Amino acid sequence: MADKTIYQSAYKGDFETVSRELEINPKLIYTKDSSDRIILHWASLGGNFKLVSYLVDLGSPIDPLDDTDTTPLILASSAGNNEIVAFLLDKGANVNQQSSNLHSSLQYAASKGWLEICIKLIEHGGNVNITDKYGSTPLHRAASKGNNEVLKFLLSNDTLKVNHQDIYGNSALHLACEDDHQEEAILLLKHGADLSLKNKEGLTPLNLCTPMLMRILKANSENT
Repeated sequence: MADKTIYQSAYKGDFETVSRELEINPKLIYTKDSSDRIILHWASLGGNFKLVSYLVDLGSPIDPLDDTDTTPLILASSAGNNEIVAFLLDKGANVNQQSSNLHSSLQYAASKGWLEICIKLIEHGGNVNITDKYGSTPLHRAASKGNNEVLKFLLSNDTLKVNHQDIYGNSALHLACEDDHQEEAILLLKHGADLSLKNKEGLTPLNLCTPMLMRILKANSENT
């Protein structure tokens, strides 16, 4: 196993240290740490584009899996590293790779509110309806977090399943209502979200609303 400091250096973006160590021992580029991550994982998470491109030019695998089946692309997407995401996608990274919890790059980006990354992932074939182990889609993530711009972008996709229910029977509208994200709930309603849809507890989105949001949604429903 490689000295853990090379992984720390990669995460910190210390190009000089990493490149020097690789000149001494080129095989380090493939060597895994205790979490089965290679240097590219840490460089992608840390956000140093120069280092990431250098590693790929040296022949680093693009889609190595760590012990949770997470790839550098997933880490870069979660961290909001736009340039690295675009680079890895252009190099053929698997846009729909999922971790052991079935989390994808798009789900992380939607949850964190990284609009530019969401756009790039979809442009490269990201599955807008991909589900994690709880049955949640990127739309669920964006709605529950109140990420308005990401939500708008996802709703513009013709293949989006706006009323998809997770394993608890909740739609994205359920989650937006539960967390009182008013703008997001109205957006979902205007794009076909079903106010009468029941989750496994028999509750509709309206049952989860504050009185104010309930009035707003009922008014908007009457106008659609």
